[in-house]
Amino acid sequence: MKRNSRFLAIAACALAIMVAASSVVFGAGAAETGSFSVDAPSAFLMDAATGTTLYEQNAREHCPVASMVKIMTLVLAFDAVDAGELGLDESITVSENASSMGGSQAFLDAHAEYKADDLIKAIIVASANDACVAIAERLGGSVDAFVGDMNDRAAELGMNDTNFVNCTGLPAPNQYSCAADAAVMFRELIGHDKYFEYSGIWMFDFEHPSGRKTMLTNTNKLIRSYEGCDGGKTGFTNEAMYCLSATAERNGTRLISVVTGAQTSKGRNAQICKLFDYGFANYETRQVIFGGVELDAALEIPASKEKRSAVVPAENGFYLAARGSSAELTYEIAFDENISLPVAAGSTVGKLSVFVDGELVASSPLVTSTELTVPGYLDILGELLRSW
Repeated sequence: MKRNSRFLAIAACALAIMVAASSVVFGAGAAETGSFSVDAPSAFLMDAATGTTLYEQNAREHCPVASMVKIMTLVLAFDAVDAGELGLDESITVSENASSMGGSQAFLDAHAEYKADDLIKAIIVASANDACVAIAERLGGSVDAFVGDMNDRAAELGMNDTNFVNCTGLPAPNQYSCAADAAVMFRELIGHDKYFEYSGIWMFDFEHPSGRKTMLTNTNKLIRSYEGCDGGKTGFTNEAMYCLSATAERNGTRLISVVTGAQTSKGRNAQICKLFDYGFANYETRQVIFGGVELDAALEIPASKEKRSAVVPAENGFYLAARGSSAELTYEIAFDENISLPVAAGSTVGKLSVFVDGELVASSPLVTSTELTVPGYLDILGELLRSW
């Protein structure tokens, strides 16, 4: 049964929060940075919730990024977990190729079986090259095929200044990225909640199937020294020098900082902290849409048995503001033109949009809280009797 929009009585709230006008930052543009600068070849600062660029310095310059390449390896691993293509409890047999990797490693035993979860943990905490190769071979069938998937995923994310040649970040001709792309892929990684279960671990005993244990220590020292820092991916080779993508959260604002090519690990960490300090001092993320929370609005279809259903946003919504600023927020609800009965609970029936000073800053699909069904004969008869 089709119902045109003229049959929909829309009880929608138009909220307007009026406060003293001030500047609001949103979208892709960075604010004026004045004399602020970072002592590194390239740097990038991003608001994680909105993807807004807060500061950039040579951020599109191609450069080797060492083990920050592993961010994409982890993205594909978590993608596979979410898609049901890789079980965290699944056993993965380590090849001779994987166990022979140099550099940072978990010292995996060739031909031994390790849980996928343990391998992922070793990559996040200790940047284990051997664990990366084991995951790559399991997901791609071969490292080369997996690297192809890495580049495909990078293209999906708009990482136009990145080319992967391996899954570890070990030196290789024509392998490069940039600070801006590193932030984009790190933002994708931290969207997986599982990542944070391991990123804050300082050290742990990695147990091998034989019973042997290897002590693994987090390569990101900022988790112990910078307030709010709970994740990051370090990198170092003689070619790339010291690199780091890191994230920190304070009072609901989460930032991503990237530095590449620093001369020392101490200097790299200092510049990451400088970026964080600048971001937290000048900006704050504000949530304006709360996914799953019923609105003071309803979808009304008089022809349905239930007559109306509350609606909820399907997603959260945020915008980035200058710290301490205020603005006028307007909420707008639009229901779909044509809605067919029955309408199942959780069906998308419209859209919630939020405007700051007249400009769209966030939106979310609206879904029904309860079902709306076609009335039966007795329901129609009851309606007729009540109308008399």
